[in-house]
Amino acid sequence: MHIAIAGNIGSGKTTLTQLLSKHYGYHPMYETSDSNPYINSFYEDMRRWSFNIQIHFLHTRVRQLLDNRQKYANIIQDRTLYEDAYIFAPNLHAMGLMNTRDFENYMQTFELISSFIEPPDLLIYLRGDIPSLIRQIQHRGREYENAIRLDYLTSLNNRYEHWIESFNKCKVLTIDITNTNFADNPEDLGIVINKIDAEYNSLFSGQQ
Repeated sequence: MHIAIAGNIGSGKTTLTQLLSKHYGYHPMYETSDSNPYINSFYEDMRRWSFNIQIHFLHTRVRQLLDNRQKYANIIQDRTLYEDAYIFAPNLHAMGLMNTRDFENYMQTFELISSFIEPPDLLIYLRGDIPSLIRQIQHRGREYENAIRLDYLTSLNNRYEHWIESFNKCKVLTIDITNTNFADNPEDLGIVINKIDAEYNSLFSGQQ
């Protein structure tokens, strides 16, 4: 079983990955943003480093996914390949922070690689408004995220909403983080788990 968690910066993907991996006993596959050697440079000069950071995310995420699928029967993934290609890279291109030549190069590389990757069984989308995202970004206190521009975060959020409407590679469960505090409220976490269990039953009944 492969569960993937998608959502904007600050939506709580890592927290939910940790909580669900503990509940279900699945192996957590965390995003490796902090170890990306371009992350600090990117937030300081997005135009210069946009292509570099996206290519690095692509190859490290694919390698990590393939390694985890070989080692573990059940995984929970913090962020997906699709978000890089259909949200972050197009957003950088649209904002003039990635030139067309680099963007087309990136997308061709992604399309080739992704054609060999099986989609997850269930995608959990964490939907949040901008104030909720900003509160959580400030709460976790990552230094490099202090430089995130409001227009950048807003543009990403809009793209997430458009993307999830047409995503059809697997089942999607949407959780509204504006009204759900699964990190600190056990009752809210229980509601999320019940919704996931319902999707499990739907998945398995569809295979019979």
